[in-house]
Order: sequence, then structure tokens, then C-alpha cells
Amino acid sequence: MSQPSPTMHHMTLDDAAALSRAVLMRQGFNDEQTQALTRAVIAGERDACHSHGLYRLLNCVSTLAAGKVVADAQPEVHDQAPGIVRVDAKGGFSQLAFEAGLPVLATKAREQGIAALAINRCVHFSALWIEVEAITELGLVGLACNPSHAWVAPAGGTRPLLGTNPLAFGWPRPDGQPPYLFDFATSAIARGDIELYRREQRPIPEGWGIDRHGRPSQDAAAVLDGALLTFGGHKGSALATMIELIAGPLIGDLTSAESLAHDGGAGGSPYHGELIIAMDPERFLGDACEHYMQRAEALFGAIIDQGARLPSQRRYAARERTRREGIHLPDHLYRELVELS
Repeated sequence: MSQPSPTMHHMTLDDAAALSRAVLMRQGFNDEQTQALTRAVIAGERDACHSHGLYRLLNCVSTLAAGKVVADAQPEVHDQAPGIVRVDAKGGFSQLAFEAGLPVLATKAREQGIAALAINRCVHFSALWIEVEAITELGLVGLACNPSHAWVAPAGGTRPLLGTNPLAFGWPRPDGQPPYLFDFATSAIARGDIELYRREQRPIPEGWGIDRHGRPSQDAAAVLDGALLTFGGHKGSALATMIELIAGPLIGDLTSAESLAHDGGAGGSPYHGELIIAMDPERFLGDACEHYMQRAEALFGAIIDQGARLPSQRRYAARERTRREGIHLPDHLYRELVELS
């Protein structure tokens, strides 16, 4: 039997941002961390990505209470090589570290054609499309990935070893069009989505996870205690392993299993690194840039002409709607946040 829908609380985006800032400052985050975190969770709420919206403030607070994030961390930017910038997040959340490194990354990408940003020692919960979209707003192509905690069983396995390990890509488009952008976990679903199912006491779809004994399960709590599955079987498993390598050992940071061990059962957000790559079409293409960007537009048009949709179109539609109409939070979540503020 389906569960009744929760009652909802209406808010404007400005009110939601004010609530976020009040929660974070009240719980001990400094102004810089608070502002960066608020920009991220409001972007998620604005685009109807509820698993990465205001709900994530609860995890920010619990991670801080567990002593697994530095509330006043000031990232350090290091110019490592002509095509590499490294940011030490100093144990803070990733958002402020990304914002600190982005200008240097963009400059290097325009100089070299391609550049990489390695973020180290960061705590992470946010959607990667927020960062990749910031790259496309500068006219650059972006790619980002990171490990998480070991919550996912490899294809053919029964125990968690890999992270949900998201991969995001963004392509800038002309004439003010929103970018072509995708962001997906290499697990069958993001862990945050399963957490929402658990909170709402709803069964999850088949194929998302297994219980602690390796048996398929539609019980969200049992899967959170067991393991998520990769999408596409061995294909998702291979991509997740690649991300473990290029955003872990390659940049001198932790794998998902090492992140979970570092947490030590505290229940904090993952602690690891992140790899972000930016590419400059103008540097690759020179005078032919506009011609080839239009060929990309022809590809997008051919997709749409078949009746298919481009990734993120639903998010962009939600963005316009929430800017006009505001957002609706479940009453129980709203009350929790007000209490924390």
C-alpha cells in the first residue's frame, strides 16, 4: 500500500537561502563556508534535485557534530604545473575549495587548451552538475568526478567496496541556451535518493541494491545497511573503478573504502578528493570554433527532433518554475531545519 504524501511548506528561494544560512551559522560554520554551502543546496532545491537540496543541511550538521568536517576551513590554492591547479580544502566541504580553484583552472585551460583541478582533503555531498555548470558559464567544456564512501558492490560482488562515484560533463551552448549537461552516479541510483525513500518509508525499485546478506531487496533501510548496485552491471562497475583511480591515487587522495575507514562509523559525509577537467573549445579549434560548435548544435537538434530530450531539461524547466513559484518542503523537514536554526 502506498504511503500518504507528506504535507508541504511553501517558501521562496530567498527565504530558503536565509533559512540555510541561519542553520549553518547557528551550528558553527563560518561565513565563507556558509555562503558556499547555501549556494549549493539552494541550487539543488531550485532545480528540484531534492536529494541534494535543503535536505542535505541535516547531513552537514551531523557531519560537523561527528567531528568529520572543519567548519572554518580556508582552502589553499597551489599552482602545481602549467596544466594543473591543486586546492587543499583543509578538511572543509568541497564547495568553497572549488570556488577558490575555479579562476585558476579557467585561466590555465585558456592558456593550455586543457587543465585539471585536483581538490584534496575535502568533505563532499553536493551534486557535480553545479560545478560543471559553473565551468560552462565560462565558455569551457567541463568534466568532474569523485569517489565517495564504499557503499556500492562491484559487479558480481556482494559487499560494498566502490563509491557511488558520480561523473558529470558539461558543454557550453550559444545564444544563452543552458548547457548540455549530465551528472549521474555510477551506482544504480544516488545514495541520497535511497535515504529519501527510507525517510518516507517507501519501497525502492528492484535492482537498486542488496541487503547485508547479498540478497536483492526493495527495503531502503536494508539496502543502506547492505550495498547499492552499479548501473549497467559491469559497465557501471568499470566506470566506478576508473573514478576511484583518477580521483583517488592519481591525485594523491583516498579511495571510497579508505574514506569509509577514515569515517570510522561516525556517519559523516565522504572525505576524499575530486578531479575536475576544463577544456577550451577556442584553444582547440581557433578560427574554426564557431563552425564546430554549430555542428554540436546540429547533433542536439537531431536528438530533439526524434522526440528525445537532452539531459537536464527537466532541471532547467524546474528552475524556471521555482524562480516564479518558490519551492515546497515537506513539513517535517522544514520543522527540523527551523529547530536547527
